[in-house]
Amino acid sequence: MKHLNLLVIFLLMTSFRTFGANTDTLEIISHDKITVVTDPSKGEKAYTNWAVFPDKDEAIRKIIMKIKFACPDNMRCADWDYVDHITLKRIGGKDGEMMDYEIGRMLTPYGGAFGEDWEFDWAVDVTDFSLLLRDSVEIEYKHTGYEPNNDRGWKVTVAFDMIKGQPAMEPISITKIYQGQYRYGDEENPIEQTLKPITVSKESETSLGRFRVIQTGHGMDRPDGCGEFCNKFRDFLLDGKVMASRQIWKQCGENPLYPQAGTWIFDRANWCPGDLIQPDIYDFEFSQASRTVQLQMENYASPKPSANELISAYVIQYKSYVEKNDVSIEDVIIPSNKAIHSRENPAAFGPTIIVKNNGANTLNSLQIAHGGESQKPIKFQWKGNLKPGATDTIRMDGLIPQEGKLQYHFELSKPNGKRDGYIEDNQMTSSYSLTPVHEPNLIFHLETNHAAEENAYKIIDAKGDIIFDRALSTLTADTTYKDSLHLPSGAYRLLLTDKGGDGLEFWYKTKAGRGKAILLNQEGKILKSFDSDFGSSITYNFTVGENTDPIKEDEISLGVFPTRTNDFTYFDYLSNNPEEVFIRLIKDPSGEVVEEHHYLDFKEGRLTFDLSRYPKSRYYFRVYVKGKVVYNKRVRVKE
Repeated sequence: MKHLNLLVIFLLMTSFRTFGANTDTLEIISHDKITVVTDPSKGEKAYTNWAVFPDKDEAIRKIIMKIKFACPDNMRCADWDYVDHITLKRIGGKDGEMMDYEIGRMLTPYGGAFGEDWEFDWAVDVTDFSLLLRDSVEIEYKHTGYEPNNDRGWKVTVAFDMIKGQPAMEPISITKIYQGQYRYGDEENPIEQTLKPITVSKESETSLGRFRVIQTGHGMDRPDGCGEFCNKFRDFLLDGKVMASRQIWKQCGENPLYPQAGTWIFDRANWCPGDLIQPDIYDFEFSQASRTVQLQMENYASPKPSANELISAYVIQYKSYVEKNDVSIEDVIIPSNKAIHSRENPAAFGPTIIVKNNGANTLNSLQIAHGGESQKPIKFQWKGNLKPGATDTIRMDGLIPQEGKLQYHFELSKPNGKRDGYIEDNQMTSSYSLTPVHEPNLIFHLETNHAAEENAYKIIDAKGDIIFDRALSTLTADTTYKDSLHLPSGAYRLLLTDKGGDGLEFWYKTKAGRGKAILLNQEGKILKSFDSDFGSSITYNFTVGENTDPIKEDEISLGVFPTRTNDFTYFDYLSNNPEEVFIRLIKDPSGEVVEEHHYLDFKEGRLTFDLSRYPKSRYYFRVYVKGKVVYNKRVRVKE
């Protein structure tokens, strides 16, 4: 470590833990639960810390950067979907070399309605920056935006898992190609003049080149809504030839962080609110003295340009792959307790993992053994065509044990029928939670909104057989369905979908109305109430068996709609037991309680609230049961 004073050293935090099977991981924290707020006078605010990474001679297999968000102490979560940059600013200590390499990009969520105990985690592979994440490194977290900073913000942690071991291929150099905002749609400043071809000279030991890029579109021009809300394609050119093309677009209705307070379901230019951007990777052979790389955007011109493409791109030169046949487990999707996989968990069947080919040979076959802690391993033979450096998501048959130690183990072997050249990352164990256990006779209560043609639902068993199905275009608008289900013992998955991506309610689409979905027992008690603001789908896994879970006395179905109104809004409430309920309308941002209602022994009802007497503003519709906040929704009056 170089040129670090004692205070900086004192502030650094590191710890060791086990990753997968036999691999040591060093966790390095550069930003530890820091409070992040805007600087409205500048539109950005930087938070810079030093961290000590392993020495350059330490063999590092993989580097995972982790971002955790929470609401700050004594403040609420911030409101807006701003762009935040995680940048490697300097290496080698305070007198070291300035770098300014953007290694990650975070899009903040709409946090206006998150509770004070909310938190969420994201992760991204940053192994391509292994040459730079060594010794003393200055890491900057830059938060952009203009919202008020005295009562809202984020609690942010930035950490790096340095996974020790033989690299799949050894990096030699890294070259910055693009980094910044690139005007898009401006005929006086065309993007093709700034995204120029860049020639990269080959290092003496280079065998492979990797073009790594993160790109998001921003701005709101007319009439196309570029760059945030326009779907344009981008080409990657190698030596002037198009090697790959893709739409710079991302569908947001399956965002694992939901619901959010703003327009979280709207598809955007390669990002969603509450999103750590995953890079695009383009690998190529570095077979000549130099290669020329370039990005080209779809031709586009706006009469009133405001769009910017935020692009960071690098070429990393590597030696050849160390092993010919080498595969790793990158992540466990099912079963998992990770927040990022919460839409699909907890689950009782269908183990699912992500594998990566780290070898020089194309991966055509692979053996996977998987099972619970006390379960005899299930063997699965995978076949495919996975190129070097590529990943694949593999779903397998099999039940996930619902008793005993809740850990599920995966082990890979025999890539292409050969011995794996590096076995340290062939195993992974995932902790998980139990699915709820229900009785055989259930009722699925579905109230459709005005757009019932967008909805469908089905129940499947562990074999994939459809047990009950209401297909698209079979549901009627503004109708209540109470479907009786008679299920034998086993594991099941309920899947409710919305092809419009806006759930059974969405605050921006007032005219669509509000629906709701509830799973009941045969006596009409609520087993599970689903949030109507779910985007594209709800997945609910459960088990039918003898030892059923007790009825949750505090399970409630509730919602207020519309949340944009000039006059009336309506509040629906259904609970398993009569309770004392308080409802408060609280002005934002002052916190003034402008209206309060108190109900004794309230179990079910629809209440009407006339908000026409209030001035244009935003309010919080907050519901308390037994003194605890059970519902907190932002309401816009006359906006």
